[in-house]
Amino acid sequence: MKTATALLENMLKQQELLLGPKKVLAENEAQLQELRAAVPPQIQSHFDRLMDRGKRGIAVVRHGVCCECHMRAAIGVLATLSRGEDIQLCGSCGRYLYLPEGESTAAPPLVAPAKPAVKKRKRKGVTEDQPPAAN
Repeated sequence: MKTATALLENMLKQQELLLGPKKVLAENEAQLQELRAAVPPQIQSHFDRLMDRGKRGIAVVRHGVCCECHMRAAIGVLATLSRGEDIQLCGSCGRYLYLPEGESTAAPPLVAPAKPAVKKRKRKGVTEDQPPAAN
C-alpha cells in the first residue's frame, strides 16, 4: 500500500497533466493512464467527478487554509495530513487536501490592533479648583 502522501502526489501530477495544454495531454496519455492505475478506484472516481465539473480535484493547504475555497481546515485534519497517515477531504469544498513538504500546519499569529489611549473625562460643572458640590 502506498503512503497517503505518495498517493496525493500521484493525483497532483494527474491534475497538472489534465489542466495543462491539450497538446501536452495527448503526448502524455500513457503516463496519465499509469498514474490513474496506481490510485484506488473509489478515490479516483471522486477525483474524476470533481475534474469533470471543471474543478480541481486536489487543493493545497497553506497556513492551515484550503487554497481553493479559502476556508480554514480543522485541526484534526491538519494533524492527519502532517503525519501522512490518511488522505483528507476539505469540509467545505470536498476536494482532497495536500500538505506540501515543509509546510507548517499552524496559522500565522493574528496581530490585534493597538487600542487607542483612554482619555480622562471631565465631569460637567466641576472645575479642578473647586471640590464637587455635596447634595
